[in-house]
Amino acid sequence: MSVFRVERTAPLAPEETWRRLTDWPAHGRQVPLTRTRVLTPGPNRAGTRFTARTGLGRLAFDDPMEVVRWEPPAAGRSGACRLEKSGRLVRGWALVEVMDSGDGGSRVVWTEELSVRGVPRVFDPVLSRAGRFLFGRAVDGLLRKG
Repeated sequence: MSVFRVERTAPLAPEETWRRLTDWPAHGRQVPLTRTRVLTPGPNRAGTRFTARTGLGRLAFDDPMEVVRWEPPAAGRSGACRLEKSGRLVRGWALVEVMDSGDGGSRVVWTEELSVRGVPRVFDPVLSRAGRFLFGRAVDGLLRKG
């Protein structure tokens, strides 16, 4: 399994950063050729399920995920959301942590472990770099949007 971490700071309050990072359909708008569909009624919580579909036509794959931990930031407490990936092609987990940065803004740590079916472990470093780049761009876009 490949592991990568993305760390960012934002001038946004932790609650707003959390809201943006857990807007699952917005993730699809940040990742090329991807759309995200939430499968369970809101609001977000443990048990929320969604699928990111990436690709074009028959050259697409689904990345189904479920929220298994949901602890939004509140009153000086950090927030944590853990996702479990259960697809046929992509498996693993992601942990999204949002904390107060002490200056009115927030700090984000996104850690992800994933494996891609059919990709030998020798390619884990390449997968980690690609994941860090792709998810870094997505996080940057989510935090930038108005």
